[in-house]
Amino acid sequence: MIEYPKGLWYTILVVCYLQNRTACAGGKESIMALFVPDIMITSVTDITADFLRSYGIKGLVLDVDNTLTTHGNPTPAPGVLEWLDGMKQAGFQLTIVSNNTHQRVEPFANMLGLSFISMGCKPLTFGMTKACKRFGCRPKEIAVVGDQIFTDILGGNLKGMLTILVTPLAPEHGRFFQLKRRLEGPFIRKYQKRKGGS
Repeated sequence: MIEYPKGLWYTILVVCYLQNRTACAGGKESIMALFVPDIMITSVTDITADFLRSYGIKGLVLDVDNTLTTHGNPTPAPGVLEWLDGMKQAGFQLTIVSNNTHQRVEPFANMLGLSFISMGCKPLTFGMTKACKRFGCRPKEIAVVGDQIFTDILGGNLKGMLTILVTPLAPEHGRFFQLKRRLEGPFIRKYQKRKGGS
């Protein structure tokens, strides 16, 4: 029997739920819109304090693997520590929400000096809701930053947060990840079309 990653089951569950709704959460116009990021950038280090303030953002929900570091890497990517220090000094609240295990996330978060929520079940919004309570902020005052449309972006859009898709730090070689990246293509093209890009 084929065993699929938990993230796939979470996504299937959410899509089935959405198909039975007549209105989408967070003011999104359609189901497809829930898979389209508000913003696409190359790296988390491209996010500036002024940029976040222009959107009224007070807190950031951060993914781990392929966002702050490569898969399974115990140390952050170059420039991430300095970027985090800058965000903290600018007064932004930061937390990690990851679908990974406590054993993976805790030592990494401790190294960065961040609070964390492991086994966040993205795209389900349990972890996002905990982040809102932790920050004392409304969803629209929080930005979700991650590299995956079917977890980070979908979960953030469902919660009504600003969603920021970053380019993965390194390519994944597993069949599931490769399939998922191909499936993300139409939503990335929709974003590019909306922004007038190619």
